[in-house]
Amino acid sequence: MEVKSDNHPHPIVQVQSMGKSFGDNEVLKGINLNVSQSEVVCLIGPSGSGKSTLLRCIAFLEQYSSGTVLIDGELLGYNDDTDYRKLAPAKELNRVRRNMGMVFQQFNLWPHMTALGNVSEALVRVKKIPRAEAGQKGRELLKKVGLSERADHYPAQLSGGQQQRVAIARALAMEPQVMLFDEPTSALDPELVGEVLQVMKDLANDGMTMIVVTHEMGFAAQVADTVVFLDKGEILAKGSPKQLFQGAQPPRLKQFLQNYLDRNAFWTQEETTE
Repeated sequence: MEVKSDNHPHPIVQVQSMGKSFGDNEVLKGINLNVSQSEVVCLIGPSGSGKSTLLRCIAFLEQYSSGTVLIDGELLGYNDDTDYRKLAPAKELNRVRRNMGMVFQQFNLWPHMTALGNVSEALVRVKKIPRAEAGQKGRELLKKVGLSERADHYPAQLSGGQQQRVAIARALAMEPQVMLFDEPTSALDPELVGEVLQVMKDLANDGMTMIVVTHEMGFAAQVADTVVFLDKGEILAKGSPKQLFQGAQPPRLKQFLQNYLDRNAFWTQEETTE
């Protein structure tokens, strides 16, 4: 496995004292998290722990209730110029989060467009790139995710893993500074998981800043710079993969890991592949 530099120049995402409630249900409590340029952060934890809600709040697909989220130093989602917090106008929101790409559990591809069309259409509509140029860039991105030969296939003609790789290429087309992944392999058959994880590993090795909600402990162990363990809406542990998976563990983290696999299995795999 290629070892990336540990030198992360500055935080590109800053989450400060974030809280999120749905009515009386407090699902995120005092979340603090910095993500530096070229850093890979994996969010792990049991179902219902708040991982996906945290990711959606970072993208402002959900409105966080308290605290702040800064993207490259700019407040996301709100306008705090007055004494009362107000939602930022849509134009301002989109400007601040323009440098974020997001890949969901479901692929959300346009069924009436080919793989190439799915990747290149936003370049035409949003970035106003001429269609021929957008098509060329789209083919380059499909090649990057290993799908050059599937450019003219429609989503129904692609496997789940291939569709997810098209979704990744589509997100990359907007040239984001940070990629957000919400359990991108959870909807895939087990034999298709590896091809998607390999694309994500390649992105990490290329220096892409990534925040990944995942149940793939081996991926977190091998690729993450920082692993964050959430339970009941709180961060209970945070550190390098070695610290969390091999070091002293809080009882709840130890219990969580034991529910998935022998705690040393993925470290054995990593050490034999280096």
